[in-house]
Amino acid sequence: MIEIRRVFTHVEHIHHEFGPRAETPLVRGAIGAVLTNPFAGRYEPDILPMMALLDPVGVDMAHRLHAAMDVPLEQLATYGKGAIVGADGELEHGALWHVPGGYAMRELLGWKGSRAAYTAGKAEEKTGQPGNALSIVPSTKKVGAPGTTLDVPLTNINASYVRGQFDAIEVRVPGAPAADEIVFILAMSTGYRVHARVGGLLAKDISKWDGLR
Repeated sequence: MIEIRRVFTHVEHIHHEFGPRAETPLVRGAIGAVLTNPFAGRYEPDILPMMALLDPVGVDMAHRLHAAMDVPLEQLATYGKGAIVGADGELEHGALWHVPGGYAMRELLGWKGSRAAYTAGKAEEKTGQPGNALSIVPSTKKVGAPGTTLDVPLTNINASYVRGQFDAIEVRVPGAPAADEIVFILAMSTGYRVHARVGGLLAKDISKWDGLR
């Protein structure tokens, strides 16, 4: 069911935004895996079995993206995910990425909870206190033609309301997705927008256990 055609990686270093050169550039990265959509061209009532099969894809992509960004793990400060579904698929196929993509990055960054419990939706089994990556991973998805762009949102890994780290990275995989494909995307950055200066909560002031609120 999982058949990957291409993996596309994009990394950028932002030194300034028309102001003074930043002492340390903002590093933003995204990775997209182009997969065959097994449900293309038909309505399948039960698509959940594919979600579990995407788990190792998410883990591999998270590690690949970290390696491509070439920064220490502790410098990764924001994350986001997304999906572009080819024209013969439906938006719900992109939603299969929520658990495999999101928890792959959270676990890479130190989250210690129970992914299986969250997938099952059993509140009483949601045990295991996370050590990091407490925030929900922001997400977006769309159905589109080959070359469609997607603005993937980025927010702080421990508190989504760190205003200076609200951001997005534009992702486009040339020639993908074909009508019977899906592009699954992960994105991360090292933090603040270059020249962020609109106030709000700072990452250094986060109480670690507030991230899920």
